[in-house]
Amino acid sequence: MRVPGLAVAAGGVGLAAWLVRAGRPIPEAIGGRATGARAARMAESPEWSNGRFHNQQLRFEPSSRSIAGSVKELIAGRQERHPVGDVPLVREPLGELPEGTHVSWLGHSTVLVQVEGAVVLLDPVWSDRCSPSQQVGPRRLHPVPVALRDLPPVDAVVISHDHYDHLDMDSVKELAELRPETRFVVPLGVGAHLEKWGIPTDRIDELDWHEDTKVAGVRLVATPAQHFSGRGLARDGTLWASWVLEGESAKVFYSGDTGYFIGFAQVGERYGPFDVALVQVGAYDDGWPTIHMTPEHGVEATLDVGAEVMVPVHWGTFNLAFHPWSEPIERVLVEAERRGVTVVVPRPGERIDVSAVPFEPTYWWRSVT
Repeated sequence: MRVPGLAVAAGGVGLAAWLVRAGRPIPEAIGGRATGARAARMAESPEWSNGRFHNQQLRFEPSSRSIAGSVKELIAGRQERHPVGDVPLVREPLGELPEGTHVSWLGHSTVLVQVEGAVVLLDPVWSDRCSPSQQVGPRRLHPVPVALRDLPPVDAVVISHDHYDHLDMDSVKELAELRPETRFVVPLGVGAHLEKWGIPTDRIDELDWHEDTKVAGVRLVATPAQHFSGRGLARDGTLWASWVLEGESAKVFYSGDTGYFIGFAQVGERYGPFDVALVQVGAYDDGWPTIHMTPEHGVEATLDVGAEVMVPVHWGTFNLAFHPWSEPIERVLVEAERRGVTVVVPRPGERIDVSAVPFEPTYWWRSVT
């Protein structure tokens, strides 16, 4: 006969053990804090004032959704926020370096860009959850199509900002160990996180907007975005950015996370046109229009920067908003047809030869929607 009191006690011990396990990695995952010369350099940035980074042209709009409304929508909303089957992946090796410009979307905002022989990895997230703890937080809706160890030698890892769905501690640490030659190119302040995780300072390039560095012959430029940052309770202690990847004859634009703003037109005038733009189109909501673009705004941003081809990113991998799972891509296609924009929607892991676009779309997501 089981004694109820003992069962309750055992349950309490089990819960306590789970809490300890869940909480153990959090202090390290939160990352580091800028001090010394790094903090002094941040304070000199035009984007820095009153102890934090700011968007240049934005005053945050109040949310139209209350906290109570958000909780109700999260629990009771009827949107289909998950695929109904296994997302089709392409698991072919990515190690061969073809000529020209190629992009391989690996899910969410993780993209392998191969341009003129250089390999640049954007916002690598291989963990199962985008969270400071792998016990809680948004979980993957599909596996990563290729293991980190099976990537080609990565010349540069580029980070857009320090949110957990873009800067993943475990992925960064594994990449640094697997590829001792890889450089990490990040916005101001993000280097403090990397150093806490054991990345040597001489492997880190920290850039303000419009600053650049060159890796393997490709110029990497940090350009403006309209977003925010933070891995703990404090916000905006590190900068956020979009990115320009410029080779001798090819140019790629990556939006990072951002609201739609005049900065895209300015990037297009200063750095464009581009062969391809990797543009955030998912995790939007009426409550945060200034920090995440809608699909229609993503198409507009593609036109603003002067890109010949749009590859939608930041959708399909993590459930981070209230809209249906495949809604972003369907809305992108409608708006792109209306505006005359060429869109490519690769399956996760599928390598796209930018020079071979356009090709017949597969509408692969509809089979699991």
